[in-house]
Amino acid sequence: MMMPTETRESKLSAAFVKLADTLVTEFDVVDLLHWLVGQCTDILDTQAGGLMLADPTGQLQLVASTSEEAELVEIFQLAAGEGPCLDCFRTGTPVTVGNIEADGGAWPTFSTEALKFGFRSIHATPLRLRGQIIGTMNLFSHHTGALVSEDIAVAQALADVATIGILQERNIRNANVVAEQLQRALDSRILIEQAKGVLATTMNTTMNHAFAIMRTYARDRNLPLRQVADDIIARRIDVRKRTSS
Repeated sequence: MMMPTETRESKLSAAFVKLADTLVTEFDVVDLLHWLVGQCTDILDTQAGGLMLADPTGQLQLVASTSEEAELVEIFQLAAGEGPCLDCFRTGTPVTVGNIEADGGAWPTFSTEALKFGFRSIHATPLRLRGQIIGTMNLFSHHTGALVSEDIAVAQALADVATIGILQERNIRNANVVAEQLQRALDSRILIEQAKGVLATTMNTTMNHAFAIMRTYARDRNLPLRQVADDIIARRIDVRKRTSS
């Protein structure tokens, strides 16, 4: 019997339920951010996404992405110090570019790299709470056309709830706790990248496929992504033999 296809509304409802859970239960920050950008690309019918967080010095660092292509574009953006995602972070307001080729002149390095990887439009959403901006979520499309106002509102709402989950009231008053939490997320990303490299090499596969295998292994066993990455690097587990199909 065919399973019923999920509607946009059901996906959105499930996303808000999961985000609400972060307010009352323990959660893995890095896994949450990977999940958030993945859900937004799916719900809003975009093809890739990336998420940046500010480190303790206030500089943006890439923490999560849905593909190697999106990751490379984000890294070029950070290296060049220009791009709609950086403008979004600096101003705390969403930035939409419906046609990068025609309207991306303000960010020549970003625009060149984005177009090279097939991205024609982008929407950047700030992660913010009460004037505090902690990062940006960026959604890339292979086609031209800006997100409609309803989709922009959805992206911002999901980002807002996620930001509350990351910071939480009890941590907002303690700058050291917030800095430690964000630093841990950044450290986790480095660990995950190393584990992806190990898997890609040992399995002779792509980085994207390696990450998918790692996430499946973590989700099937209800383990934090950081822990699985650490175990892969230390050779304590072999996901090639134990990942469910």
